[in-house]
Amino acid sequence: MILREARLPAGWYPRDREQIEAFLRPYGSTRGSSSAAIAPHAGWHYSGTGAALALCSLDPRIDTLVLIGGHLRKGMPVLSAPEEGLKTPLGTMRIDKELQRAFEELLECQSDTYMDNTIPVLLPMAHYFFPEAAVLWLRFPADISSYTAGELIWEAARSIKRPIGLIASADLTHYGDSYGFTPQGRGQAALEWVRNHNDAALIEAILKGDAPEVLSRSEKDSSTCSVGAILGALGFIAAKGKTCPLGPKVLLDYRTSADADPGSDISSFVGYGTISLG
Repeated sequence: MILREARLPAGWYPRDREQIEAFLRPYGSTRGSSSAAIAPHAGWHYSGTGAALALCSLDPRIDTLVLIGGHLRKGMPVLSAPEEGLKTPLGTMRIDKELQRAFEELLECQSDTYMDNTIPVLLPMAHYFFPEAAVLWLRFPADISSYTAGELIWEAARSIKRPIGLIASADLTHYGDSYGFTPQGRGQAALEWVRNHNDAALIEAILKGDAPEVLSRSEKDSSTCSVGAILGALGFIAAKGKTCPLGPKVLLDYRTSADADPGSDISSFVGYGTISLG
């Protein structure tokens, strides 16, 4: 079996099984029934709670977990992991090659051979909460074609009668000097603007399921680093909802990196939203 090794450097998440289990155990007592969710993808110290809540919101009975990452520019192709399995500190997760082939019959993909954090930081959580599930690794570009690609994930899964869940990996506003984005100056007032205006507007568009508005907000407000993943999840849910009942879209958690270290410098920070999509 050709495996993708864990590539993220130390600090993103614990490398020891006992530490991983200790971090995630408090979240596993309550599982949801959602088909898809949006999860943040920073280091666990900053957004691990939100990411764990996203994974726990999914129906635990799924056979395959589709992970959609981002960080791709407009016009780029969809990327798919070429390997057969993914290494995590908990062992190996199998890539669902049957679902991958069914999807790639509907949409041409290129191999994802690049270094990126949007999926790898979530893999140990995925393995912990879905130890028997296979995975499908995809990354989507920042344009409306990703909405259509999400619809095709549902069509591919339905064609092979595969019960799947989906996680879209996306952080929200990256604010401050470190990110070259300071429209509201610096300090506490800027932090409140991001929380109550910039991120709130994008979250509202997601909760409405309004893909064009999500894309417009992302482009105009710089309110997410991975809008393609969000659009893919919205397309998936919209397609599934035509034939299956869905629950409501719900904001499960919102925080910023500044919340992880109270009293620390807030000249630069990132927003994290966790949303169950039904």
